[in-house]
Amino acid sequence: MSPTSGEDARLAGVEDLPRLAELAEEAVAEQADHRGGAVWARRETRPRPALPSLAAALEDPLQLVLAGTIDDVVVGYGVVRLERLRTGELLGIVSDLYVEPEAREVGVGEVLIDRVLAWCAEHGCCGVDALALPGNRNTKNFFETFGFTARALIVHRSLVDVDTGTGREPVPGQ
Repeated sequence: MSPTSGEDARLAGVEDLPRLAELAEEAVAEQADHRGGAVWARRETRPRPALPSLAAALEDPLQLVLAGTIDDVVVGYGVVRLERLRTGELLGIVSDLYVEPEAREVGVGEVLIDRVLAWCAEHGCCGVDALALPGNRNTKNFFETFGFTARALIVHRSLVDVDTGTGREPVPGQ
């Protein structure tokens, strides 16, 4: 869906940090209980509270922090960073991309990812990576709309019962 005139993505400023931190917390809360979300919330997300790491990203020339807006109200955000590969090439890594549920499907996410992709192209990236949790069909479909395809799958076996925190039985045959 293409955005209407009220949707935009702009460079985030220091004044946006409290709102972006709120959105970062919402993003984790929304995904943490989904398949793969428990480890994702502890490994791939920003440290909590999110504000200090977002402030650091805002100051880092190797990162782009965007505020997604509808009629100038911040309803989403995106963060991408440059990572140098062993070959010397740059890879864009989308660490954050979130739009609050009430503001989805009107074009804010599309404008955010368009800006992310343009910034990565301007910096000569050989590609852009983003993470979608297994079973999160909407996120997967969103990224596929922009030409993203799976390039790796991470498999995981928990050794602790998430609900009780107790150990699990070893895998048969080991």
